[in-house]
Amino acid sequence: MNLTRTALYVLVAASLSACANAPWLGPEKDKTYRITVMHTNDHHGRFWKNSDGEYGMAARKTVIDGIRADVAAQGGQSLLLDGGDVNTGVPESDLQDAVPDFKGMNLLGYQAMAVGNHEFDKPLFVLKMQRDLAQFPMLSANIYERGERMFAPYKIFTLGGLRVGVMGLTTEDTYKMVHPDNVKNIEFRNTIAEATKVLPELRSKADVVIAATHMGHYANGQHGTQAAGDVEMARATRGIDLIVGGHTQNPACMKAENVIDQAYVPGTDCKPDRQNGTWIVQAHEWGKYVGRADFEYRNGEFKLVKYSLIPVNLKKPVKGADGKTSLVTYTPEIAEDKTMLALLKPYQDFGQEKLGMDIGSTDAKLDGDRAVVRAKPAAMGLLVGLATMEKTKADFAVVNAGGVRDSIAAGRITYKDVLKVQPFGNTLVTLDLNGQEVMDYLNAAAKMSVGSGAFPQFAGVKLVISQGVVTSANIKGAPVDKAKTYRLVVNNFQASGGDGYPKMTGHPSFANSGFVDADVLRAYIAAKSPLKAADFDAASTVERQ
Repeated sequence: MNLTRTALYVLVAASLSACANAPWLGPEKDKTYRITVMHTNDHHGRFWKNSDGEYGMAARKTVIDGIRADVAAQGGQSLLLDGGDVNTGVPESDLQDAVPDFKGMNLLGYQAMAVGNHEFDKPLFVLKMQRDLAQFPMLSANIYERGERMFAPYKIFTLGGLRVGVMGLTTEDTYKMVHPDNVKNIEFRNTIAEATKVLPELRSKADVVIAATHMGHYANGQHGTQAAGDVEMARATRGIDLIVGGHTQNPACMKAENVIDQAYVPGTDCKPDRQNGTWIVQAHEWGKYVGRADFEYRNGEFKLVKYSLIPVNLKKPVKGADGKTSLVTYTPEIAEDKTMLALLKPYQDFGQEKLGMDIGSTDAKLDGDRAVVRAKPAAMGLLVGLATMEKTKADFAVVNAGGVRDSIAAGRITYKDVLKVQPFGNTLVTLDLNGQEVMDYLNAAAKMSVGSGAFPQFAGVKLVISQGVVTSANIKGAPVDKAKTYRLVVNNFQASGGDGYPKMTGHPSFANSGFVDADVLRAYIAAKSPLKAADFDAASTVERQ
């Protein structure tokens, strides 16, 4: 009896000891582990498909469920990560503090995400609510609140006996991209310095290290005046096997070494970037793609076997035999998951209903009629410019008339009214220009034809234009000084050369804020209401001789 009991105690103790130590035994020698990393980034409120039936979380779930089943059938393990910026983009999400988006991410089974700069677009209590709502960790090693890390720096996952560590990092530019009140007592420390501190500890606990970052992918590390991105991180550190990125909102598909493929076509092969032994991936934006990276780990080597970006019902225009153009998916259409639709539809319906609610009022018409805004300074052009300036702390704004599509009548103003003015969902871009560059840009704007969508509306600057040439320009009540630096705000369409404006995407200070123009205008109207139309008399902004 005693011998049996003693033997039993020994067996139980040995079993408990083995269980306790198993996670730290490490991978078996000569065994191949298959790990598939799925990734998205810069969701920006797109929980519902767009009006053309593209992307949306319901179709995304079908893709992700299919990948998980495929990986499991082959004896592998999967991990689903996000590169941050869940917030800010479409009104149905913005009006509900991205609750449907985080609930959708829970149902999709995300396992971790990087904290993005747009997570700070609203007061901190909203971010903390979202963190509590998320059934997965929001990670960032370099965000400190009152001297302590605000988020967990990393998370360890044990996948089939392989330990995978995921570290989060957030662009240190966040402090200058959000409202100061939202980041009081918060530091966004240097990402490379913080990663360098965390990596030795993480490598001691994990066989594979992944960085989920919201820092940006800048080809060949050319980040201009922006904070360092993923390429610079990979070059400056050792020990990161894979970077799952976000922030620059582009497919990180390389045409050649250090040359990004700017014309990537959905559904075609995508070669991810590699720097200093580190793979770097990014899946564009809005859930347009699900990235899939299939790896094998064997005896300390982490090898990429296959990589693809899976388009989620992205479409292209195709002309039929009848001469009519229709939209057709690049790849076979993906069905929407019914469970996800059932979860999200009440939020979509509620958001649509709220669009009709009052956000403010005006005592007289704010003129943005096509015939007016494309021919002379208009109240709506000035209002849009002032709203963008306040949001981005710019010194002046140039607004292409084609981006202003309607007036706002006297009386109550709804979000629908705002969306009629700015229906395109453009984002705001800032540029820090010296005085000479300012004059060059203003002269380019001054040459735009009356009656065209390029015709400029101005805010924050007073001009005298004679025969298409700027002869006088005052900002903040003083002539433009060529020795000073000024911040310009335009929309991303203009910045990319739209309507014939100078292409500014390659300027060292180029920064796409991600702020959607209509959302910025809505917030400005709500804060300033009741509006007095007389305050937006634009006649004094430009004198043409």
